[in-house]
Amino acid sequence: MPAIAVLVVTWNSAKVIDGLLASLRPGLEGLDWHLVVADNDSADDTTARVERWANENCELRCQVVNTGGNLGYAGGINAALAQSEKFDAALVLNPDIRLHPGAVAAMYEFVDSAASAGDGAGPRTGIVVPRIVDEEGNLAHSLRREPTLLRALGEATLGARAGRFAPLGELVMDESSYQRPAVADWATGAIMLISAACLDACGSWDESFFLYSEETEFALRARDRGFLTRLAPKAAATHIGGESKVSPELWTLLMSNRVKLYRRRHALPASVAYWGAALLREAPRAALGQQRSRSAVKALLNTKVLSG
Repeated sequence: MPAIAVLVVTWNSAKVIDGLLASLRPGLEGLDWHLVVADNDSADDTTARVERWANENCELRCQVVNTGGNLGYAGGINAALAQSEKFDAALVLNPDIRLHPGAVAAMYEFVDSAASAGDGAGPRTGIVVPRIVDEEGNLAHSLRREPTLLRALGEATLGARAGRFAPLGELVMDESSYQRPAVADWATGAIMLISAACLDACGSWDESFFLYSEETEFALRARDRGFLTRLAPKAAATHIGGESKVSPELWTLLMSNRVKLYRRRHALPASVAYWGAALLREAPRAALGQQRSRSAVKALLNTKVLSG
């Protein structure tokens, strides 16, 4: 029976953590699993809720790791990994995820174990993601393409519609791609099943990305090392997210980290062009009074964003 380390990063997550905890048992049915919650110094009763759940489900293995500060998503994942038992795969979860019954077993079917590696075997699947739906059951487009300059320009001019055309947008909008075991360059990091072999090859998550782009960086780094990101179409989870759509602070961080990640992987001239495309996207919206775009433009004009 596969051993799964369930890693949850929390920060003031009291409003959503109960629903995740209630979904773990049916979502992980048929698997041997243990839970590690890395709490980033919550000021609410998040950890008390987790501990109460653990006491009510005393036959399950659960521990809470208090990180001592807000380390961000990558930092929380690394803290949870450091305290985990031995596993075949690690399931990284946002606290606002709700696993559907049997989801993780369906995801694990696509994980290539270390024993399957061999000369000429080709790239292995190191990261598996499910279909994600919103609270109304509508498909969330969670698969992504690698960031490129052309895609940045496409999104600057066409917005989300650019995703309908692979060369012009990161977002995979073709619904047929969510009905088969599609390979993606990266995917939403709210729920990812990562093989132990992939984690061994890639090492820790990059904590310089406090929030946003950390999953992109990890998935691209995994691909560099021969591990694919693949969708398990029969697995599903509900995500109650979407803060980046309304919060100027989170949107600014999202845009800044996109440029930062691109700079990490490309030469300075291409990175300057990518930065210009990001500015082109946000400046007209800022001129129209969108607060989040105004905040993003201010951050993008800080040239430190190109320092990588």
